[in-house]
Amino acid sequence: MSSPSIHRLAFEEPIFEMEKRLVDLESRYATARAEHDPATADFQEQIRRMRRELSGLLRNIYSNLDSWQTVQVSRHPDRPQTREYLGLLFDRFLELHGDRAIGDDKAIVTGFAHLGDRKVMFVGQQKGKNLEERMACHFGCAHPEGYRKAILKMKMAEKLGLPIISFIDTPGAYPGITAEERGQAAIIAENLMAMSMIRTPIICVVIGEGGSGGALGIGIGDRIAMLEHGYYSVISPEGCASILWKSAEHAPKAAEALKMTSKYLKSFGIIDEIIPEPLGGAHRDHREMAATLKSFLTRSLNELAQVPLDQLLDERYAKFRSMGLYHEGDAAQAEIPSQAS
Repeated sequence: MSSPSIHRLAFEEPIFEMEKRLVDLESRYATARAEHDPATADFQEQIRRMRRELSGLLRNIYSNLDSWQTVQVSRHPDRPQTREYLGLLFDRFLELHGDRAIGDDKAIVTGFAHLGDRKVMFVGQQKGKNLEERMACHFGCAHPEGYRKAILKMKMAEKLGLPIISFIDTPGAYPGITAEERGQAAIIAENLMAMSMIRTPIICVVIGEGGSGGALGIGIGDRIAMLEHGYYSVISPEGCASILWKSAEHAPKAAEALKMTSKYLKSFGIIDEIIPEPLGGAHRDHREMAATLKSFLTRSLNELAQVPLDQLLDERYAKFRSMGLYHEGDAAQAEIPSQAS
């Protein structure tokens, strides 16, 4: 198990307490061993027992997270982001910049990459790790030029016959006046249309937050996957709570009502696959998470490579057209489903 994070979520307190006791026990064991103390064997057994208990505690807590706790994990400061995955997943990466119109939006990262022996086009959202980087990336909220950069590189991939890998990690598209003046809604809509018709395989993975149209703007693909402790939603829990309950304090209630975590979205048919995270979340072991993610990407690319392009586009279109349930007919006669359903 990797070293624990220094950032603590409230529900992780029992985990940190046990880890502190384990570190203390290991220190006492090291001292006893150096002094040839006969209690060394007892310390070894205690350490083994406590490690088993810690693994059980992590498994119990992280297999029973509620929706709001999952949102907190998806936003964890130590959770690996797009640029960290670039170094862990790909053998080579050549970044491509700019949208040929406005500038280079740092919230969107694009470039050529080598995944094993396969060349791909990569597109991903970057939030930033420190304050300076977060400010430069607008906390992962892209401007229109970011989405324009993304679709230009995807069209380049189509010309070169390269599959596309898209990593989603954003609370939403940039909501400021400058973005609206440059056509934020229009460019996202254009991306949705363009991605539905690009003649090359597209794999989209929600690696953390998947918020609103900002996520969907690079989220149309043949395989849609999520990391186990991510979320994907039409609106953030805080935004939903502010609209429905007039206060962001009700975000936990909104998170549960939105049914936006991986287990719900898989059952609804919104995503195709849940990618398991290391015990205790991706923030506890970046390398293990990257290895699992790489295995998924490699397998998916191999599967999609066997599908004729015309069939691929038909299935991509059908996938998104079939999402959601609705009733056509007289609204007055329509039966309103209960909340439980």
